[in-house]
Amino acid sequence: MKAAVATDFASPLEIRDVPVPDPGPGQVLVRIETCGLCHTDIHAARGEWPVKPKMPLIPGHEGVGVVERLGEGDLPVSVGDRVALPWLGHACGHCRYCVAGWETYCLTPQYMGYTMDGSYAEYAVAYASHVVAVPDGVSSTDASPLTCAGVTTYKALKVAKPQPNETTLVVGIGGLGHLGLQYARIFGATTIAMDVHDDKLQLAQELGADHVVDGRGDSPAELAALGGVDIALVTVPSPSVMRAAHAALNPNGRLVLVGLPADNSLELPVFETVLMGKSVIGSLVGTRNDLADCFALHANGRTRVITSPRKLDDVNECFEEVLSGQVPARLVFEMGSAQG
Repeated sequence: MKAAVATDFASPLEIRDVPVPDPGPGQVLVRIETCGLCHTDIHAARGEWPVKPKMPLIPGHEGVGVVERLGEGDLPVSVGDRVALPWLGHACGHCRYCVAGWETYCLTPQYMGYTMDGSYAEYAVAYASHVVAVPDGVSSTDASPLTCAGVTTYKALKVAKPQPNETTLVVGIGGLGHLGLQYARIFGATTIAMDVHDDKLQLAQELGADHVVDGRGDSPAELAALGGVDIALVTVPSPSVMRAAHAALNPNGRLVLVGLPADNSLELPVFETVLMGKSVIGSLVGTRNDLADCFALHANGRTRVITSPRKLDDVNECFEEVLSGQVPARLVFEMGSAQG
């Protein structure tokens, strides 16, 4: 099968012909139709985070495809099912976090496209317990970004507990942010979208943002004029942007972080945090139930996914495209016919 393989942290990915993997006990073999390109894939391939991935590595944690073969065991899926292969490839199911409904913080997790090979390939192996069924009303192309970008921002807003009378700021209207903006509206918040690219600001308006702020201007003054913000969802891995969002928070405001800076450092003022009762919340993707919610919302016409199709052969050029900041929202590799 064709796969894009990271062989070391310093080299471009290689397009290789590798054996189709065999599903082990509790696993399934999935013929991949689509896989989104998440910035995390770039971090993984280049070893930019403190915890390094396996090498060699097939990246990709937004895979969607059809189950073709089953491993041993009594499995909750069948051949022919269309499923998503999310970031959380496997959780133990019995640690204190799994049993409390926080499986993304499992003590012994496996991650698709990081600790196990992912979906930048024509086939991938996944644990049957942790794939998520894709409804007929959701195309594979749309399902791929929902599998990470969607569920990540959906869960981030859930943990921030938005109220209908509050204002939510979404910083960065890209692959994650364009979905986070829509979820903030679904939760009933007044929404402010901020970006530094004209096309992203236009997209935010098209997606129904109540207010749009150009980050290249005097954004602190604009945010203050709008009454400040109660929730700031920062989707970009920039410590300076995180600090600016923190400064815009009202008393009892919540800063929600999902982007991971390569230098793993963020400095925030303690004085203002304490006196104004501000919270800083980290949120890691979402559970299988959260992803099912995202699929259901999309199937019911509540969200719109902005994608651009790409070929796996062009993966390295696509990495540079994402790093340039010029991608409309989410690039999606097409490995086969995308079902509706």
